[in-house]
Amino acid sequence: MIRKLVRQMLAAQIVSALTVSVCLLIDNIMIGRFLGVNGLAAYGWANPLLLIIGAVASMLSAGVQVVCSKSLGSGSQEETNKGYSSAVAAALGVSLLLTAAVIIFRDPLATMLGAGSEGEVFKETSDYLAGFVLGAPGSIGALVLVPFMQMAGKSGLLIAAVLGMTAADIGLDLLNVYVFHGGMFGMGLASALSYYVAVLVGLIYFLSSKCVFRFSVKAVTLKKIRELFVGGIPSVFNMVSTVIMVFAVNHILEATDGHDAVAAFSLLMTIGNAANCISTGIGGVSLTLSGILYHEEDRTGLRDLLSTLSRASVLLGLTVGAALALGAPVLVGIFLPGESAARQMAVWGLRLFAAGLLPCCLNNALKNAYQGTGRVLLTECISMTEGALLPVLVAFIFSRWTGTSGVWLFFALGEAMTLMLIVLLVKRNQKGRRLSAESFLLLRPDFGVRKEDLLEMNVGTRDEAAEAARRAEQFCLDHGQTVRFSNRISLCVEEMATNTVLYGFLPGEKHHLSVRVQTKGGQWVLRFRDDCTAFDPIHYVPGPDRTDAVGIRLVLKMADDIRYTYSLSMNNLMIALNEAAAPEKSDI
Repeated sequence: MIRKLVRQMLAAQIVSALTVSVCLLIDNIMIGRFLGVNGLAAYGWANPLLLIIGAVASMLSAGVQVVCSKSLGSGSQEETNKGYSSAVAAALGVSLLLTAAVIIFRDPLATMLGAGSEGEVFKETSDYLAGFVLGAPGSIGALVLVPFMQMAGKSGLLIAAVLGMTAADIGLDLLNVYVFHGGMFGMGLASALSYYVAVLVGLIYFLSSKCVFRFSVKAVTLKKIRELFVGGIPSVFNMVSTVIMVFAVNHILEATDGHDAVAAFSLLMTIGNAANCISTGIGGVSLTLSGILYHEEDRTGLRDLLSTLSRASVLLGLTVGAALALGAPVLVGIFLPGESAARQMAVWGLRLFAAGLLPCCLNNALKNAYQGTGRVLLTECISMTEGALLPVLVAFIFSRWTGTSGVWLFFALGEAMTLMLIVLLVKRNQKGRRLSAESFLLLRPDFGVRKEDLLEMNVGTRDEAAEAARRAEQFCLDHGQTVRFSNRISLCVEEMATNTVLYGFLPGEKHHLSVRVQTKGGQWVLRFRDDCTAFDPIHYVPGPDRTDAVGIRLVLKMADDIRYTYSLSMNNLMIALNEAAAPEKSDI
């Protein structure tokens, strides 16, 4: 089931990663074609501040994934709703503050970023900042809503939001160029308005009665907002490191080949970031699923997740990298037609950039898995090393040896060296033992349930449901439980699995049901996970005068604790029974 989840999520995560870069990509095409090299240079100088705005959005988005993955993994819908309400409120408040600050201080900010204090490039940098920041509430809001769409299984709507945003940005950019002649301010404003289109498409679901999340002002708490920001801190390290890298490389290139090199770097980062959505998507899947599986203490699931993501990293990294290297002249030509020094530099840089996609995908899978499993400090160290320390070091050293042409190695060498450092760390942690997918997770030795205390089964038919119940009963007996308690476990498994097969598995459709039985610390936990239509057995059960749903009602009577959540297009039901169970209740 892990492979199916990864396949379902990865395409949507990759598309969602384009929610920011696609507008910037379109802007760069329009800027390069209609406003020239000075416009591209202005965008390059503005880019670090744009990344800071993106860092705030990514921080909240990652915080949502961490905090809500934890609540979903523990089966608490109430805590998930608190996270949703607090995230929406925090996104609105922070984005409005950012918008006001950048509009008021845009000229000093343009100077601080390196665009100077006068001249055409300075003015265009200031204008673009003013136009773009008007979309901060939209861009931050869009990224914060993305993980909730994923959790609700609304990948189709997510793709529709991105397509709507893209179409709006293209149309508004063309209006700016041919009708309003708004220059760089108009280009930034076009992106700003297109982000609001994406949010409006998303609101079709979030304002509907079918939304599984419930916004409430009362659910907004400072404690939950703090949790969201703390949970997203590693992503801030990632974005801040990128800001440092872009700022430093801009100045290294300015010192070697001037505005042409800065313009080429601007193009390289725009195209590269769009191509790099594969690693961002892999990282998003890794963070969300690892958080859920970690809080379920599912060691097997985590191992399968990392193995699946590693294979996807190799496939996507090689495929997209080869396409990027081969198509570099065509891609750069879309932005800068004709021959120029900036175009030649951008083509060479893009080909070298392509070589770093494979290690970048693997690095993102690993560092986000570490964040999801609670190794926050390690994630932060990897982010700073990968995003700033090694790339800037490579750019600085090679600029001294080979000039601008060597600077373009910053990404490929930075990613490859980071991956080597992770391998060395894991090898040291293994202390001579053989490396495996599980060893790269760096889990505690006592994490999860021992293999002998865990029973996992896949159910597809009524006969398999009955067999799963028999195996669960024998599993309990083998662990020294009484016949009476073992029968309880068996009955829970048979009733819930059979109901899922009978009423959830629709004719002509392929469905999956995973049943997990585990014991730890005197408590037995049953987990049922299926990909059928959303069904909450806790709130569905009718009143005591009704005679239907007897099996479900019986299970609820026997359970010491029962929790249900619907996430990632999956029904997740957790039933806990203590070994010292209460006497049987007969008022069914």
